[in-house]
Amino acid sequence: MSSFDWNRARAFLATADAGSFSGAARLLGTTQPTVGRQIAALEEELGVVLFERLGRGLSLTPTGLELIEPLRTMDEAAHQFSRMATGQSLSLDGVIRISAGEVTAAHALPPIVAEIRALHPAITIEIVATNQVSDLGRREADIAVRNFRPSEENLVARKIREDTAYLYATPDYLESLGHPAELEELASAEFVAFDETDVFMKGLNAKGLSLGPKNFPWISANQQVQWALITQGSGIGVMMAQIGDPDERVVRVMPEHVSFTAPMWLTSHREVRTSRRVRVVFDILAKRLAASPPEPTTVTTPEH
Repeated sequence: MSSFDWNRARAFLATADAGSFSGAARLLGTTQPTVGRQIAALEEELGVVLFERLGRGLSLTPTGLELIEPLRTMDEAAHQFSRMATGQSLSLDGVIRISAGEVTAAHALPPIVAEIRALHPAITIEIVATNQVSDLGRREADIAVRNFRPSEENLVARKIREDTAYLYATPDYLESLGHPAELEELASAEFVAFDETDVFMKGLNAKGLSLGPKNFPWISANQQVQWALITQGSGIGVMMAQIGDPDERVVRVMPEHVSFTAPMWLTSHREVRTSRRVRVVFDILAKRLAASPPEPTTVTTPEH
């Protein structure tokens, strides 16, 4: 090639990872026709076929398989260059991208971000509210708030605190069940589940319940939607105590039997962590998130 078009290379990588032009377009934040044109142009320039149709998706041809690995190496080198450049920066000016779960992003981060902006107005904060794990190596985020300790060697992490989650429901919904006082009395209850219903069901059954798929007619991967369903009286669901306890619309459901512990870890890439801007935001986040959540209001299931 007389010149290297990195946009075409990125389209190639994204299509290989997503298995379709539409999936690649979502990864790149562009349109399906644009990705298709970039792949067609790259194939014409190289004089090879990179993909073949496989059902509704795309599969790499043998030639595509040979070319993808060196391109991945180049892609990782580009990301490493970006991380190292960010890490060498002594300026506070610029953007910091913080990834966190939807509940943490909506309830815990806003006042902290406001404090950061008041102290350092040159810093722009982007909050990525997602329950998926952001790839810090690929700069999907600079800092991540996670509920597990990362295993990657190139990440640095600090355990911030441990939170507790309970089951919640509205008093009216519990009344419709006859005010259950024992776990077996929840056999007919309806629960608001995550998209991975089996995981939630197995977790509850491990606590002593006896539930099946019929107990989970409400399913959403979005935590805000889950909480909306719970607070409107659709069923029973789980939430962190610092969110659920102050909400007067709901009460805990059998907290003496069912609770979940969730650690909070603050994580960043080792190379980016050397950036003054990232260090400043990381340290403020660590201090403010480590502060103990407000003492919960003691609430109990209404008696018969």
